[in-house]
Amino acid sequence: METSSREVGAGRESRCPECGSTLIVESGETGEVVCGNCGLVLNEVSYDRGPEWRAFTPEEKAGKSRVGGPVSILQADKGLPTVIDKVGKDAFGRKVDLPTRRQMLRLRKWQTRTQYQSPVERNLLQALAELDRLADKLHIPEDLQEEAAEIYRKALDKGLVRGRSISAIVAAALYAACRAYSKPRSLKEIASVSRVKKKDIARCYRLLLQEIDLKMPIPDPRNYISKIATKANIPEKTRTKAIQLLSEAEEKNAIVGKDPVGLAAAALYIACVLTGEKETQKDIAEAAGVTEVTVRNRYKGLKEAFNLNV
Repeated sequence: METSSREVGAGRESRCPECGSTLIVESGETGEVVCGNCGLVLNEVSYDRGPEWRAFTPEEKAGKSRVGGPVSILQADKGLPTVIDKVGKDAFGRKVDLPTRRQMLRLRKWQTRTQYQSPVERNLLQALAELDRLADKLHIPEDLQEEAAEIYRKALDKGLVRGRSISAIVAAALYAACRAYSKPRSLKEIASVSRVKKKDIARCYRLLLQEIDLKMPIPDPRNYISKIATKANIPEKTRTKAIQLLSEAEEKNAIVGKDPVGLAAAALYIACVLTGEKETQKDIAEAAGVTEVTVRNRYKGLKEAFNLNV
């Protein structure tokens, strides 16, 4: 018979006293802890730290499990709600009498009504729903959503949301989270899926920087190359050339104080000319979400910095 085994984790016997090997294996059937190198039995009795019940299907496992999901900052109650389920049977499987059933249903109704009673809880419920909607539209990963939720909670604790649009603060928090993790999401992109205008989001973003003391990294135009090139169907060798141009321009201090999206678009245009790709300034400007004038101005600046004749 094949014996199931697993490697012992940290905190248990981690090294064999005979050969010094760290390959310690615990047998699931015999309960022995042995060295996987020399075979020395380190312990003849081990304890099963798993559940005392068995399940053979995912549905059966979910029904028997007595624990919930992990704590999540993306939920107003952080994933720790008090839930009164529909009552039909007691813990022993016996049918509950009608008066008790009616009483539990009344308690369930009032628990649902009073779950989010305070203004802060109702505010968080609305804000996190808006954050989930924006993240779904922009394909934001969960780690950035958690960072945005943390920034919003700090703003709420400081009273920055009072008298301001919840949607604007949420959009500003999401933009700040994207910038903190160097993920290219512009204000224009966030405003296009938000219910508020770009200038309102920018105003709330500046407020968050001042009041919460957020440390934002300087935007790197190289982070926008892949995104613009994908929209414009530019091949990989041209993208690499554009990143190389921006790296050399950074060494010459030619990108300081310039719009990173415009610089990325201009570097891509120059790279297209150098590699023979037939892409116009209009095509790249549309893919980058900027005007042709912006691409043209940044293109002239990079051209002068490199003394290019293109």
